[in-house]
Amino acid sequence: PTPTLSFCSTILLARTFASDLLLVHTLAAKSPLFGRSGFVATREASHSCLRGAFRRSRETQHRTMVQLTAGTINPKVLDAQYAVRGALVLRAMQHQRALEQGSKLPFDEIFFCNIGNPHQLHQKPITYFRQVLSLMDYPEMADHPAAKEIYPADAIKRAKSFIEKVPGGTGAYSESQGIELVRAHVAEFISKRDGVKASPDDIFLTDGASQGVAVSTNLLIRNELDGVMIPIPQYPLYSATISLCGGRAVGYYLNEEKGWSMDVSELKSALQNARAEGTNVRGLAIINPGNPTGQCLTAENIRDVVKFCEEENLVILADEVYQANVYGEIPFTSFRKVVTEMRSNVELFSFHSVSKGMVGECGRRGGYMELCGIDVQVQQQIYKLASSGLCSNLDGQVMVDLMVKGPVEGEESYQQFKQERDSIFEGLKKKSQMLHKFLNSIDGISCQPLQGAMYAFPKISLPAKAIAAAAAEKHSPDTFYALSLLEHTGICAIPGSGFGQKEGTFHLRMTFLPQSDKLEAALERFRTHHLMFIKKYT
Repeated sequence: PTPTLSFCSTILLARTFASDLLLVHTLAAKSPLFGRSGFVATREASHSCLRGAFRRSRETQHRTMVQLTAGTINPKVLDAQYAVRGALVLRAMQHQRALEQGSKLPFDEIFFCNIGNPHQLHQKPITYFRQVLSLMDYPEMADHPAAKEIYPADAIKRAKSFIEKVPGGTGAYSESQGIELVRAHVAEFISKRDGVKASPDDIFLTDGASQGVAVSTNLLIRNELDGVMIPIPQYPLYSATISLCGGRAVGYYLNEEKGWSMDVSELKSALQNARAEGTNVRGLAIINPGNPTGQCLTAENIRDVVKFCEEENLVILADEVYQANVYGEIPFTSFRKVVTEMRSNVELFSFHSVSKGMVGECGRRGGYMELCGIDVQVQQQIYKLASSGLCSNLDGQVMVDLMVKGPVEGEESYQQFKQERDSIFEGLKKKSQMLHKFLNSIDGISCQPLQGAMYAFPKISLPAKAIAAAAAEKHSPDTFYALSLLEHTGICAIPGSGFGQKEGTFHLRMTFLPQSDKLEAALERFRTHHLMFIKKYT
C-alpha cells in the first residue's frame, strides 16, 4: 500500500487481484514449461500488473463509483462465449511470445490448429485477386505506363470496371446494401450455381458472414422467450450471438454415428422439448458443410429439413461458407436451390464468405447474405440496419466480387488462376484424407469422414483417472486433454465442450490447414502425447 491509498482501497485491490495472481503463480509452478527463470518472469509480470493497478487506483481514487465492472456491464456480454479464441488460445499465444524471446520449451513452435485462418497458416493468396485489389487501392496505377509490365491486361480491365462504378474507390462509402455491380455478380453466381433466378435486390454485402448471422438473429429474437435451434456441435458464433440478443439457444444433436447427419426426428424432439419449456422457437440454423464436424448434407436430407421448417413455421439460417470446400462424394447443395425446387414458402437467409474456400481472405471481412421469401417490410428494416453502419468495408466487397466472378477461360490470368485454385483444393483434400486416416489409426480415437470444410472433430476416449484429474483442476475432461496437448507439443486444438457435444463424450476440433510437412510433424507429436497421456492416467 502507498500513503495515497486508503486501507479500504488497498483491501479491495488485493481481493480483486488475489485469485488472478494465484492462478498465474500456480500455472508457473506446475507447468513443465517453466523453470525457475520462467517462474521469476511470471512473478515479475504479476508484480508489474499490481503496480499498474495501484497506479490506476491512485488516478481514479476521487471517483465515487466505477461505472463499468464485470458486475455492471450488460450480463448478455458475460453470457456470450467464444471458445475458438478463448483461454486456451491465449495460453498458446503466451507460449509463442516466450519462444520469440528465446525461452526453452518442449517444442520449438506453436501449431495453431484452432481456427480456419488459411493465410496465417501459409495458404497462398490467389494472385489475380491481389492484383485487382491492389489496383483498386491505388487507382492511379491502372493508367500508369508501367502497369502493363506489372499487371495482366484482364486484371487492369477488371479494376477499371470497378473504379468506374465506384468513383471514390475503396476509401469511400458505398451504397448501404453494397456496391450494385457486386450484388449483380453475386446474383449471377447464385443463378448459375443453383439454376434459379436471383435478384441483386435480395443481396446484402456484409462484413463476413458473421454480420449476416448477427442481423438475422437479431430480427428473430424479440425477448428472452424467443429461441433459435442450433446444431450440436455448433460454431460458437451462434450461441454467442443468441446470448447477446437475449434469446435462447435450442440445441439439436447431429448424428455422429451417421456421419454427423441431421435427423428430423431429433429436430422434432428438440423442438417439442423447447416449446414445453416455454420457448418460442422461431428459426433453425444449419451449417453446411459442417463446422466443426466436416459433413455435407445430401439433397434428400435438405429436403426433409425444409419440409420440417415448413410444417413448424421456422425461418432457416443457412451457413454455407464452406461450399467450395467439398472433398467427398456428396456434392454441395444449397438450401436456396432446394427451397426453390420444392416451391416452398419457407423464409430463408443464406450466408457466404471470402474467408473460406480457395480464397481464404479472412482479414478482408467480406461476405454476403441472400434473402429468400422475406417480407418486403422486413427487408426494409434490414436496409435500415445496414444504413446505420453506412456500408460493409470496400476491400471485402471487392473480394466478394472476385470470389463469385473470377477470370474465365481465354483471359490472360485464367491459367495461373486455375492452377493456383486447383493446387489449393487438392492440397486441402489430401490433408483432409491424411488427417482422417491418422486419427483413426490411434486406439481410443475415432473420426467420421471429412467430407468438407477445414476441420476434423474426432471423438477421444479418456480414462476415468483423467476425468477425475480434470474435475480436480476444475476443467472439463476434453479441456484438460487439450491443455496437456498444448503444454507438451505446442499443438493448439479446441476442446469439443466449446462447440457442444453429447454428455459423456469428448472431442477436439483441429484444422488441417497447416502445410503438409508441418501437419505431419504435428500429428506425430499428437500421437506421442496421446500415448503418454493415456498411459499416465490408466
